[in-house]
Amino acid sequence: MRAKPWIRHYDKGVPHTLHPYPKETLVDVLRRSAREQPGHAAMHFKGRTLSYLELEQQSNALAVALLSLGIKAGDRVALIMPNSPQMVISEFGIWKAGAIAVPMNPLYTINELEHTLNECGAESAIVLTTFYEKIKAAQSVSRLKRVIATNIKEYLSPVKKLLFTLVKEKKDGHRVKLQAGDYRLSALLSDHGGKKCPPALVKHNDSALFLFSGGTTGNPKCVVISHQAMVMTGMQIGSWFSVILEKGKDIILLNMPLFHVYAQVGIMTAALIERYPLGLVPNPRDIDDLLHTIKKLKPSVLPGVPTLFTALINHPGIKRDTSILKSLKLSVSGAAPLMLETKKRFEELTGGRIIDAYSLTESALASVFTPILGAYKHGSVGIPIPDVEVRIVDPEKGLDDLCADEVGEIIMRAPQIMKEYWQNPTETALVLRDGWLFTGDLGYLDHDGYLFIVDRKKDVIKPGGFQVWPRDVEESIATHPAVFEVGVAGVPDPYQGEAVKAWIVLRPQHQLTVDELRAHCRKDLAAYKVPKHIEFTGALPKSTVGKVLRRKLVEAHCDAATA
Repeated sequence: MRAKPWIRHYDKGVPHTLHPYPKETLVDVLRRSAREQPGHAAMHFKGRTLSYLELEQQSNALAVALLSLGIKAGDRVALIMPNSPQMVISEFGIWKAGAIAVPMNPLYTINELEHTLNECGAESAIVLTTFYEKIKAAQSVSRLKRVIATNIKEYLSPVKKLLFTLVKEKKDGHRVKLQAGDYRLSALLSDHGGKKCPPALVKHNDSALFLFSGGTTGNPKCVVISHQAMVMTGMQIGSWFSVILEKGKDIILLNMPLFHVYAQVGIMTAALIERYPLGLVPNPRDIDDLLHTIKKLKPSVLPGVPTLFTALINHPGIKRDTSILKSLKLSVSGAAPLMLETKKRFEELTGGRIIDAYSLTESALASVFTPILGAYKHGSVGIPIPDVEVRIVDPEKGLDDLCADEVGEIIMRAPQIMKEYWQNPTETALVLRDGWLFTGDLGYLDHDGYLFIVDRKKDVIKPGGFQVWPRDVEESIATHPAVFEVGVAGVPDPYQGEAVKAWIVLRPQHQLTVDELRAHCRKDLAAYKVPKHIEFTGALPKSTVGKVLRRKLVEAHCDAATA
């Protein structure tokens, strides 16, 4: 048996293992909650609260409706909408009908929607009305047969629903006329409400989700995640959070988008299993709305990415009233490195803890977390949570285990990792080998089992044959008081082959010269790591979850160089 030095650093009360896991699905979890605590809040949304019983009944009605429309077990149903009650109801309705949910980014272009619809083979879609015309444009070049539309106002409180209808619905594009043959979600729920839902059509090992991931090659692929995998992840994360949260009482914000594994498999699932009410936030980039929701609901948990925490620290509303964030016991930072300065400042604002996290879509969020109450090590993303194993192997062949503090490829093993890339055995075989997931990330484990991420294998910069990891340079630059955000990547260079370049966003009312920044970097970095190129910019390109897109930075640099 392989050594697991990280276990001795678990917070008191966190189990070393959760085996044996129950052979059940989230459908089973919801039905149990609706039976045992029917009136308990499942989710809050814009002044409206839905109980477990309401979620159970409405998803039952949708399941009956979907079956009546001809949707069969194993069919894929696309979901194009932001975080909302309709999104959660739709997922459970899809699962109860035996089908597979495929959450997609609502901000996809028509071409991107066409690709993802064809990639997963979805013949049905449930879409928010603001994205209806876009999905109809993609329908003609896909296999899509059925479109079900829903208006966001259907789950607003009565007063907000009236105001929305009068002020925003038409102006913001929510009011649409459906084409012949399409359906309204509200009508389907009304027509099939109260009808007997068939017994569970899915088993624990059936596929529940398709989530899109770039994997190690960057090409979007459908990651297939089973029902039991979601339950396993929820149990693991729930056990980690249990040392600081009160089961069934503390509210967890669901502000990260549900088309991303972070929210879908991690946050939502853990909340449902532990019966933490969810506070739904439809747009994670709308900081004003996020703060309004925090003031109203007083949540205990805020998931996010470093850019979100930076934005909150610098928000005028927080500077006027620092008490807004005092309800937060725990904040979770994922998807990108958390700078030490950000961690310190955010914990000072909240009085709670902010922990780092590391995982992948392919692992179904089998995760590495910083201990909540235990030792924090700067630069580390933490330790593997129960039943998650991590090894460091040589990055070329992936055969030999490396010693503590040696940099190599990070590989993971856990009972819930993905089943496969949908209809892509070649890519599947590249990342799944003998039960281990090869992440494509570089890092090392120290003697205590703490994991340190160095970078993506493909992001390593090689100026003149040296190896430079962008994160090292970003960490150094981020400590300068004038720097608000930073991105670092390698760009083509006629002398070095590849050169280090930094893109800098300055804090308001701050100034910084290239020479001053290089002098700052030389205090921490070897000469070959100091950026050869520095560009000051107004903003950095980011993914929908706030991760800096180094690829976009490099593309812009190359385009400018050839212009």
